[in-house]
Amino acid sequence: MEARLALASALSPQEARMLSPLQLAYVGDSVHALLTRTHLMGKNLPVRDMHAAANRQLSAVAQARELQRLLPLLTEEEMDIVRRGRNAHPHHAAPKSATAEEYAGATGLEALLGYLYLTGRADRLAHLSAHLQSEEENHG
Repeated sequence: MEARLALASALSPQEARMLSPLQLAYVGDSVHALLTRTHLMGKNLPVRDMHAAANRQLSAVAQARELQRLLPLLTEEEMDIVRRGRNAHPHHAAPKSATAEEYAGATGLEALLGYLYLTGRADRLAHLSAHLQSEEENHG
């Protein structure tokens, strides 16, 4: 099951860059959750199992790993958004289950997903999401 995300009116890349990386990550967190949950719907699992799988895949540690798998595919523009997200300083500590580096990587991934969503790059989101899903299928 492929997730399709559309936005009625997308921001220009310049407008999206005016947002803080934490604002981008705030939106990207929801985008990632929706893509993950939509993918899990296609597996015909009981809701309890979908919920557990989503929690595992949406953890900071898992998101940091996902970012590492995506890095070779990213454009320079996308890498810049990831760097901004990684360097953002939230006003709270990383969760106990993740290191500060993993949490920064997760924030970088979320910032990228938020940027792509807000700029109407549903095609790019679908491509990166499909890559992550195929990696997940192949490597568990």
